[in-house]
Amino acid sequence: MLLATLLCHANEAVSRDRLIDTLWGERPPRSAGDNLRIYVYHLRRILGDEGRIVRRVYGYALEVRPGELDADTFTELSDRGLAARAAGDPAAASRSFGGALALWRGGTSFAEVPRRGPIGATADALDERREVVAESRVEAELSLGHSGELVGELRRLVAANPLREKPYAQLMLALYRGGRRAEALDVYRRARRVLVEELGLEPGPELRAMEAAVLNGDAALLPSSRSSASAPPASAPPVLAPPVLAPPASGPPPSGPPVSGPPPFGPPVSSPQASGPPAPESLAPGLSAPESPASGPRRARFPDVLLR
Repeated sequence: MLLATLLCHANEAVSRDRLIDTLWGERPPRSAGDNLRIYVYHLRRILGDEGRIVRRVYGYALEVRPGELDADTFTELSDRGLAARAAGDPAAASRSFGGALALWRGGTSFAEVPRRGPIGATADALDERREVVAESRVEAELSLGHSGELVGELRRLVAANPLREKPYAQLMLALYRGGRRAEALDVYRRARRVLVEELGLEPGPELRAMEAAVLNGDAALLPSSRSSASAPPASAPPVLAPPVLAPPASGPPPSGPPVSGPPPFGPPVSSPQASGPPAPESLAPGLSAPESPASGPRRARFPDVLLR
C-alpha cells in the first residue's frame, strides 16, 4: 500500500496525514506515525536505495527515473498509437497499441492492493485507458482488413465490459466479414438485452447502424483492400494470348509473287528456284534468330500476371 501510494504520486511529496489515511482508513491506531516511519525504513531497504524515498517538509516522495514506471511507458505508447491513427497509419497504430497492452500483467491495475485514496483514482484512470487502447488496436486491425483472428479477443472484451457498446459493434463487424451474419445479429440481440436490463437504455447510434448494415448486407462493411487486391494494377500491360501457328500446308509451295503482309513466324523456307541474295532473316550457322518484339515481352509478363 505504501509503495503503491507513493508511485501514484511519483516524484511528488505525499503528506504524512494522507499516507496514514490511505494505510489505515478512518480509524488509524495511535502509533500510526511511528508505524509509518518504520514502513518507510523497511521499504527503503527493499528497494536497495535509501535515497529513493526522500523526506520532505510535508511528507515523503518516491523518486522515479524516466522509463522506470510501466504506467508512463504505457501512456507514451498509447499516445504514439493515437498519433499514428490520426495520421492515417493503422499498421503503426496497431504496433504501438499492442506494445502498450503488452505491459499489463493482469486484468486490472493495482490488483494486489486495496483501491483506497489515490490508488483508486489512478487505477480507475489506467483501467479506462486500457479499454480505450484495446478497442483502438482492434479498430486499427479491422481497418487493415483483419477479422477472423479478432473474434476471440473481442469476445473477451465484451465479457469483461458488457456495458461498453463499441466492442459489440466491432465483434459484429468481424463476424460479418467472416461470413457469420447470423452470429453477428445474435451479438446485437444480446447487447440490446444487456443494455435494457442493466441500464434501461436502447443501444446507441453506432450499434444500431451496425445492425442495419448487417441486415442490409452493406458492402461498405467489407475491407476496402479486398477489392483492390483482386483487381490487377491499373498500370499493368494487357496480356496477349500466345500466337497459334497453323500447320504447314502439304504439297508444293505456291507459285507466283509473294503476298504482302506481316513476316511469317520462323525463318522463311527457300525454294530451289529462288535466286538472288539470301533473305534478311537468314543468319550464319551458330546464331539464333532475334526475338520478335511481340513475343519476347509477352512471355516475360506471364509470371507477373500468374503469381501476383
